[in-house]
Amino acid sequence: MPRILVVDDDAAILKLVSVILSRSGHEVRTSSHPVEALDLLKVFTPDLIISDVVMPYMTGLEFLEKVREDEKLSALPFMLLSSHAERGDVRRGMNLGADDYLPKPFTPQELNIAIDARLRRAGLNVQGEQSMQAKGLGTAQVIWKGTPVAWVSRKALELFFYLLEHKEVTSWEAAEALWPEKDEGRASSLFHTTLHRLRKSLSNEAVISANRRYALAPDLNPTYDVYRFELLAQQAEQGSLGLEEMRELVGQYGLFLPGADSPWVDDVRARLEQKQLALLSLCARAATTAGKDRDAAQFHQRALAIDPMSEADWQGLARALATIGDPRARLAAQREAWWAVDLD
Repeated sequence: MPRILVVDDDAAILKLVSVILSRSGHEVRTSSHPVEALDLLKVFTPDLIISDVVMPYMTGLEFLEKVREDEKLSALPFMLLSSHAERGDVRRGMNLGADDYLPKPFTPQELNIAIDARLRRAGLNVQGEQSMQAKGLGTAQVIWKGTPVAWVSRKALELFFYLLEHKEVTSWEAAEALWPEKDEGRASSLFHTTLHRLRKSLSNEAVISANRRYALAPDLNPTYDVYRFELLAQQAEQGSLGLEEMRELVGQYGLFLPGADSPWVDDVRARLEQKQLALLSLCARAATTAGKDRDAAQFHQRALAIDPMSEADWQGLARALATIGDPRARLAAQREAWWAVDLD
């Protein structure tokens, strides 16, 4: 999955580009300031950088110069965006080593065509042509060969994610996990019916079996957003990620397989929830250290929305709000939730 860093001080443009690229199957990181982007590049190496030209404090051209000065990043594909598509800017950007230039406004199709062309020239496969993506955070979707899979049944989709989570299982393990309320004979029958529907939704070779054990075919090899989330969470816990990258990471969290109702799904949700709480704690601590108390308050509030009994987050929220002079510090000190109110 190609990784793209987008840098723009315009929040609306940043969100627009992020949505367009995410829907096209790219892993997207964003930054609203080139200086923060330079910090992010110390722990995250994208396959392509997209940057606005006109930004305060540091322009996109100055940002490009900084990137090209770094030996490790000097050959990284770099695309410029600007609503001020003046000939001088274009010439200077290309002289500094920009690989492409796309004027604003642009359509989603124009952006995708430019990015796909640049990634192909860099020798990277464009996501979505043949590979499979499994998305379980905040959604339940599998994209294969660029198209969402049309599942014969909802339970077939759940069985797919169960196999993805557990690698290799017996029919009884799967039946017990997906139909715990059924007796052994009925659960076994439901498993084989659902397995047939899974294969019908994908292909007959999508699930292999040997010695009464079942697994997804190795050649499917889907990218899985849950694995990526947990891998990056582990890196955050090891101190390898900066605040902006952790901020992006907590934004990727969502309810696992919404609509599914099985004990194994509850176990995965509990596991991911603990990861998210740990990440929010790290984010709040990093924001406080950076003097970004408003951000720290937001992280504590998000943690309390998940675990309203967290005393550490109540204390952190009250402290951060008091530091920025927010009158709701008193409510936080009294452990009173006001979550309908936006801290912004």
